[in-house]
Amino acid sequence: MKRTAIGLIELSSIAAGFAVADVLLKAAAVELLINRTICSGKYLILVGGEVAAVEASLAAGMAAGGAAIIDSCLIPNIDPAVFPALSGTVILESYGALGLIESFSVAALIEGADAAVKTASVQLLEIRMAMALGGKAFLKLAGEVAAVEAAVEAGAAHVARRGLLVNKVVLPNPSRELFGESV
Repeated sequence: MKRTAIGLIELSSIAAGFAVADVLLKAAAVELLINRTICSGKYLILVGGEVAAVEASLAAGMAAGGAAIIDSCLIPNIDPAVFPALSGTVILESYGALGLIESFSVAALIEGADAAVKTASVQLLEIRMAMALGGKAFLKLAGEVAAVEAAVEAGAAHVARRGLLVNKVVLPNPSRELFGESV
């Protein structure tokens, strides 16, 4: 299945999450990328596929989720670098500066990650979503200092426009151990 878009719904109810996931999957030909509980007692559903299918699936899920929906997003034409960062399968290409963006929302952070990698030539290393984070999310990216600064500014600005930015940091010459697995 070609993945040119992703749709995400975050819910306050686990039971509603299962019901909405079922609706999402039956509404259109999408691939279920993430379907799980997250901190603190919330539920996260992430689907991928072609833009029209993800739009239709997300619309059906939003209608079914009602008051249980906390946040959602649709990202058409998503940068392909987001997928390995979501699944934790990125292999570091080179050390350099390290950038981090922290958000109160998974949806806002994924939108920020997409904006960051579309802004500058950086490597998106990790997107950590809400597990053992009190429901927050963060990303790590690496590259040349100027590129990391530009990417972090763009991604953080996107998250901040939604009022969900916790913090952003650029470390120009970090210890190599900081590039490894987080939390």
